[in-house]
Amino acid sequence: MKLRTMTAAGLAIGLAGCTTIPSAGNPIEARWVGKSAGIFFAAYGPPISDSEQGATTVYTWRGGYKTVRIPAKYAEGADGKRGKQISAARTAYLRCQAEITTSSDYTIRDIRTVADIPGVGGPSYCAEFLAPEQK
Repeated sequence: MKLRTMTAAGLAIGLAGCTTIPSAGNPIEARWVGKSAGIFFAAYGPPISDSEQGATTVYTWRGGYKTVRIPAKYAEGADGKRGKQISAARTAYLRCQAEITTSSDYTIRDIRTVADIPGVGGPSYCAEFLAPEQK
């Protein structure tokens, strides 16, 4: 009987831990979940709207506006020379939009990107902007 009780207690503790640990695959959640929304908004600007849903508040935030010039790409030619043009140069207008869910004590419980486009150095501009790699 003690084995069942210990197993149930261990399982309960394990499940409780799963709800408070941010997703390791999402760098934005790993960086911001559990921190004060005040720190986020102080660093990146105020939200554009908010709505209360019971004990939580969902903020819509937009920012990170950046214009990037992407150079043309060329195939490798003979003797190290530039070959045929593969893609033309273009201008990319980057931005990020996220929904931030906070608890009643203004702690971030969830952060979900709503509008995200590929970034300069990876698949997500929001991840590059909101959770930059620490050097």
